[in-house]
Amino acid sequence: MDLSAYIRDIPDFPKPGILFKDITPLLAAPPAFAYAIDRLAEHYASFPIDAIAAAEARGFLVAAPLALKLSKPLVPLRKPGKLPYRTYSLKYELEYGSAELQMHTDGIAPGARVLLVDDLLATGGTMQAGCQLIEQAGGTIAGCGFLVELTFLHGREKLKPHEVFSLITY
Repeated sequence: MDLSAYIRDIPDFPKPGILFKDITPLLAAPPAFAYAIDRLAEHYASFPIDAIAAAEARGFLVAAPLALKLSKPLVPLRKPGKLPYRTYSLKYELEYGSAELQMHTDGIAPGARVLLVDDLLATGGTMQAGCQLIEQAGGTIAGCGFLVELTFLHGREKLKPHEVFSLITY
């Protein structure tokens, strides 16, 4: 199945000059969405994974069904003030400003092997922060998986030495 047929281009979103890759047509087509999750699950089936983590919000759309498919716990990485329990926190810089991710302190066990998942890899800043947050909590990175990767933005460079897998590349 050609998953790229389910990715819609939106010019000048969220600002002029950006060509946004919209995954909502993929989400709206259950056979294509299931196929994408199945391909990710097949790729990671042999990896030693203890948990799957994702940053809000679109990352949850991929991570939740993948976690169910692989029978692994889902660990949400959220913006400040969204998690009700004690958290680890990491502030990081992006090309347009700063951001912060938080994770419950009991989200992963020390030494846990965590797969990080998101809908799209662009510059890699948020996923790099997610990796650092998992490591801060005592986990190790099993890999970084994406539906879509914009290779011309070189995001995977920020994720070295971690394994990066993307279903669709532009």
